[in-house]
Amino acid sequence: MTTTVSDHLSRTIVGETGRGLVEAGRLASGNMIGIPYMVARGKGSGPCLWINAAVHGDESQSAIVATEFFRAVSSLPLYGNVVVTPVANPLAFDYRRKHSPFDGVDLDQSFPGRADFLGTQRLAHRLFEELAPLADVVVNVHTMGSFLDACNYAVYKLHPRGAQEHDLLSMISLLDPRVACRMDVSGPGELPGHIAGALDYQMLELGKRAFMLEVGAGGRLDRGAVNRAVAGLVRLATAIGTTKGTPFEWPTSICRATRRTHVTTPDGGFFHPLVSPGEVAAAGQPLGEVRNVFGDVVAAISMPSPALLIGIRRDPIVHSGDRVAFVATEWSDVDLASASRRAP
Repeated sequence: MTTTVSDHLSRTIVGETGRGLVEAGRLASGNMIGIPYMVARGKGSGPCLWINAAVHGDESQSAIVATEFFRAVSSLPLYGNVVVTPVANPLAFDYRRKHSPFDGVDLDQSFPGRADFLGTQRLAHRLFEELAPLADVVVNVHTMGSFLDACNYAVYKLHPRGAQEHDLLSMISLLDPRVACRMDVSGPGELPGHIAGALDYQMLELGKRAFMLEVGAGGRLDRGAVNRAVAGLVRLATAIGTTKGTPFEWPTSICRATRRTHVTTPDGGFFHPLVSPGEVAAAGQPLGEVRNVFGDVVAAISMPSPALLIGIRRDPIVHSGDRVAFVATEWSDVDLASASRRAP
């Protein structure tokens, strides 16, 4: 096995950075399956902040956020270690697919992984055994699919061994998301899958603080979304004591969503959006319309109750059942004033 992240950190001079690959398997060609990582060694005993990205291979913008954050934070005085894994799923990333082309398994539903089964499970196991002993705070950076336009938002889960909800929301608020979405692990998710196998949830089980940040959508470089995310991650690093950045005011509230859903089209054709990410649509207000190949409007898409638009479809070609929007249907502002007076 190649040199691990912990070994690399122990050999890194205080104030210096390093990079390498975590070996996670081998291809038939003999080439190594390697997870790239970057480390920055702090001079104190502050918490280790680990930023993970591109757990889904089509979420390219997440990797850009991770690398730009590392460049920004490593130029600051560090009192704890920083680790960044910008491409957690290298096989899927190289193919620009959400899942590995070899087994089709969702990496972010596979943690803590298995060392003796499918390739994606082996990858999850290898990454998790690096993360678990080192990381104190983990942010798993995602984007929405490339067929959508989306605002920056966060997703968090609750675990009996994990951080309290207000503490998580307080940290998340530093990233300036449009909304923080609480995901119920016990029930069905927005899409089929094993939600409890998510990296952030498995880190919560170990008593770590962890959540997901969604930065716009994949398949593009949205400079505004990236800059917003990078600045927020630097604030987080400052707040938890990993670095000393520019002083800031703690947010006193955050918009929290407790129910989300995908909106689908009943008919095929070309989707024309009528709202933008971040907006609130009134009950019955059209989110968009579908026109068939003859130009006729065959569907007007709306919700029976108000909806906060997280993502709206940008790829116009749709078939019956395709997703055209992702919305919050229950949300409210949460007072963080008491939580914001103490560091997370």
